[in-house]
Amino acid sequence: MNTLDNPTWILLGAAAVLSLIALVAWLFYRKKQSYRLEQRFGPEYDRTVDTLGSKAKAESELKARESRVGHLSIVALKPDEAVRFSQAWRALQARFVDSPKGVVVQADQLVRDLMLARGYPVGDFERRAADISVDHPAVVDNYRAAQAIASRDQSGQADTEDLRKAVVHYRALFDDLLEVKPVRQDTARPAQLEVQS
Repeated sequence: MNTLDNPTWILLGAAAVLSLIALVAWLFYRKKQSYRLEQRFGPEYDRTVDTLGSKAKAESELKARESRVGHLSIVALKPDEAVRFSQAWRALQARFVDSPKGVVVQADQLVRDLMLARGYPVGDFERRAADISVDHPAVVDNYRAAQAIASRDQSGQADTEDLRKAVVHYRALFDDLLEVKPVRQDTARPAQLEVQS
């Protein structure tokens, strides 16, 4: 025997439809969030999923990174600072032939100095890498690779080729952190040629 009247059935049906709409909206939002995080973090997204074992944990971690870095005062370098850092890097590379082991240590320190000048905290390595991954996800793997080689070097397990690779990895991060695009010399030439003609 049916004990519910028509208005009650209508209310129950409306509640079920609203619940279904809310569920679909929530699933759409989650998918959109996942997509946004995958696009922003690139390979770092997959690495974090692998490390933490689930998408939910990884996405929570990546959002926490975004929030943490969002509260930092990350600044662009002044032109004279950028020049000073660029000169320091060129000098460091020139010393590689004479002291490859020393240059890797110096490259790590120069990257830390640059991070500090930009406003990143320079605590433990994992925190530095996590912070870098928010704004520089394309090169955070370079940083991890360089750090792994530097650690192997400290225990005497890295050869000169490994040290060269570490410097190349540090350079990729350094260039991305520097955020200075080289000015192409040939872009001004056509205008100069037209004026001279």
